[in-house]
Amino acid sequence: MSERPSPCRRAARAGAALGLAAAFVGLPSPAVSAAPAGPAQRTAPDGDDRVLFKIKDERITESSGLAASRRHRGVIYTHNDSGGVPTIYALGMDGRVKATLTVGGADARDWEGMAVGKDGRGRPAIFVADIGDNLGGAWPYVTVYRIPEPARLRSRTLRATTFKIKYEDGPRNAETFMINPRTNRIYIASKLFGGKVYEGPAKLRTSGFNTMREVADAPAMATDGAFAPDGSTCVIRTYFGARLYSVKPDGSPGKSLKSIDLPVQGQGESVTYAPDGRSILAGSEGTNQPVYQVPLPEEALPSPSPTPKDAETTGDAEEGQRDASGPRVGLFLALAIAGAVGYGLIRRRGGSSGGK
Repeated sequence: MSERPSPCRRAARAGAALGLAAAFVGLPSPAVSAAPAGPAQRTAPDGDDRVLFKIKDERITESSGLAASRRHRGVIYTHNDSGGVPTIYALGMDGRVKATLTVGGADARDWEGMAVGKDGRGRPAIFVADIGDNLGGAWPYVTVYRIPEPARLRSRTLRATTFKIKYEDGPRNAETFMINPRTNRIYIASKLFGGKVYEGPAKLRTSGFNTMREVADAPAMATDGAFAPDGSTCVIRTYFGARLYSVKPDGSPGKSLKSIDLPVQGQGESVTYAPDGRSILAGSEGTNQPVYQVPLPEEALPSPSPTPKDAETTGDAEEGQRDASGPRVGLFLALAIAGAVGYGLIRRRGGSSGGK
C-alpha cells in the first residue's frame, strides 16, 4: 500500500502537470514549489507516470496511432484501429476532440499507424497506414492514405490520396509506420519476433504498387514508431518498452542507442515525438486512456531550434487560404520536464484492454 501524499506534495504534482501542458502548447510554465528535480535525461518512469492528458472521447476506443501536429500548437492526431468511418481525431491538451477529419475515399480495414509529412508540393500532410495483417499474409497489398493537414482546424471531409504498398519479400503483418521529416520517405516495421524495417521509394506513386525494401532490424512485436522532428533519431516501441535509434546519412534507421522504459499500459500501440523533440508521447488502446510523456536521454536531445520549418505553414490546400495562426513560437518542454520529475500519479489497472 502506498503512502498517502502530503498536501504540499499533491500541490507540487498538480503544478508539474500544469507545467507540462503549458510547455507543450508553447505557454509559460506556472511557478512550481517542489523538491529539487532529478536530471532531465531520465528514461525510466520510476513510478512518476507523467500523464499529459487522457483521451476522453467515447468514440476513440482503439487509439492505435499518434502524431503531433506541425500546424497547430498543442494538437495531437489519433485514429481508431479498425472498423467504422475512416476518421482522424484532432485532440487538444485537455484530451477532448477539437475536430474530426474524415478521410474521403478510404477504408478503415486495419489502421495501425500515422505520421505527419508533406505532400508532393511540400505542404503539410497527414498519412494514415492501413497496414495491419493479423493473418500474416492474407492481404496481397496494404494501403497508405494521405490527406492535407488543414490550416483551419474544423471538422470536415478531406479527399485522400491512396498509395498501394507491397514488400519485396512478401506480405507481412505490421503496425509501425514512420516518416523521416528530412526526406519525407516512409518506413514500416514488421510485427514479428525477427522484425525488420522496410523503406519506401523516394517518391510514392498513386499508380501500381510502391515496393518496401528491408533496410534494418526492428525489435520483436513492434507496435509503432516515429522519427524525431529534426530527423536525427527515431524510436520504435513494443507492448513492453521502446528503443531509440540513430539515423543514417541516407535517412534510414541506424544503430540502436538506448532502451527507454515506458509506463505500464493496457495495450500500448502508439508513440510519437513531442514537437520540440525532447520527449516522446505513448498511448494505448482502450477507453479513457492516458497519453504519457517520457523525457528522452541527453544523447537524443535535439540541437537548438529544432522546430520544423513547415510549422510556419503555407495556405490550406483545399481552401487556398493562409494560416492565420502565423509562425509557431518555440516550445519550452525541457523547462517543464525538470519540474515534472517530482510529479507522480499512481494508477491501478484492473486489467488490460482486449488484444487483437
